[in-house]
Amino acid sequence: MITLRPSQERGHVTLDWLNTYHTFSFDQYYDPKHMHFRSLRVLNEDVIQPGMGFGMHPHRDMEIITMVLEGALEHKDNMGNGSVIRPGDIQRMTAGTGVLHSEFNPSDSEPTHLMQIWISPEKKGLAPGYEERTFDQEAQRGGFSLIAAREPRDGAIKIHQDAELYLARLDAGETAQYEMKSDRHVWLQVAKGKVKLNGTSLEAGDGAAVIEEKQLKVSATQSTELVLFDLA
Repeated sequence: MITLRPSQERGHVTLDWLNTYHTFSFDQYYDPKHMHFRSLRVLNEDVIQPGMGFGMHPHRDMEIITMVLEGALEHKDNMGNGSVIRPGDIQRMTAGTGVLHSEFNPSDSEPTHLMQIWISPEKKGLAPGYEERTFDQEAQRGGFSLIAAREPRDGAIKIHQDAELYLARLDAGETAQYEMKSDRHVWLQVAKGKVKLNGTSLEAGDGAAVIEEKQLKVSATQSTELVLFDLA
């Protein structure tokens, strides 16, 4: 069964420096029908204007994963980490018992387009942590490539939850397949482009909850970037 979450039905907030869409309830956007999907708690798509961003603010008991789709994002935290991430980089912050961090667009001319993901950890009170890795974008072409897992492999980053995250980049006309286990749940998010998921059409910003399917067949009708969450 595939349940579509259309882009235009997401929560939407526009500020002078930020244009943001919320797939699930977040901050001032509350929708009891869309609180989370399994352990996937937050899936935000943000566009930050040049020289602007989120000042230092706290988090706790959450796995926070950030990926930049276009532009760059400067990160600083109270654990001593500071870096600029760009497309191809994946950043994971374990908020655990509490962290402070900031996120800014370091460019004076180009906006930053990013996706921020929160996954509820398997237990509270974890020690705060940080991990960042650059992935080969060419290796993600034509199929799903693992980027995060509880038991990392193939260079993936670690997350503290029974969940796996995959990225795929498909050219128009390409098809990728993903085999689902009977006890798992999948969320597919279209970051860019248009696809058909087992015959269901999705475009940029759309998401789909998938249960009780044996095989996922994703066919791109445009050049596409996809994020797939395989969840307990």
